[in-house]
Amino acid sequence: MKTEDLLRGLAADTRTGPGLGSGLALALCAGLAGTALLFAATLAVRANFAALLLDPRILLKFAVTLSLAGAAAALALRLSRPGAAARPAARLLLVPLLVLAIGVGTELARTPERSWMPGLVGQYAVYCVLLIPLMAAPVLGAVLLALRRGAPGHPAWAGAAAGLLAGGLGAACYALHCTDDSPLFVLAWYGLAIGAVTLAGALLGRRLLAW
Repeated sequence: MKTEDLLRGLAADTRTGPGLGSGLALALCAGLAGTALLFAATLAVRANFAALLLDPRILLKFAVTLSLAGAAAALALRLSRPGAAARPAARLLLVPLLVLAIGVGTELARTPERSWMPGLVGQYAVYCVLLIPLMAAPVLGAVLLALRRGAPGHPAWAGAAAGLLAGGLGAACYALHCTDDSPLFVLAWYGLAIGAVTLAGALLGRRLLAW
């Protein structure tokens, strides 16, 4: 059988789509349970968190990270189905980028220039870069296992999408604890940490998702 025929057959299998989506949902539940245990063992929700949700900069963290996770989940599913067009799902990644760009632009416009560098550097950048991947690890492992039920044509790209999903959720979890609220900090350090998880996902996916 030719490779093209095999891909068409897999794409036409109606059991693959719903099964893969359900499997991913279950994997996310399991991964997030692991992340919750890690969070409880190592971190704590910052004081007066409910009141802080009135701060647009706090809401920005969750808008960026959760929309990123949602877009990455859609992309991971597309990339794990042979023959499925990934471009429409990839366009969803523009949403968190746009939200973050608006937040950064607003921060630069409304704050004095002397506060930009302190906001960018923050107080806990090292913790951010270390803890976001830690919070993301259970989700990444669970998602990669779920995507093995698919047949990605490009395993590294599918793994990268899984890493992006895990990184977004890990960052959202860390944001419950994080006291560095500048969008500049989110751009630099959340971005670096999520990028590291994405790279790890690509490297692992290249091996684990190959078929």
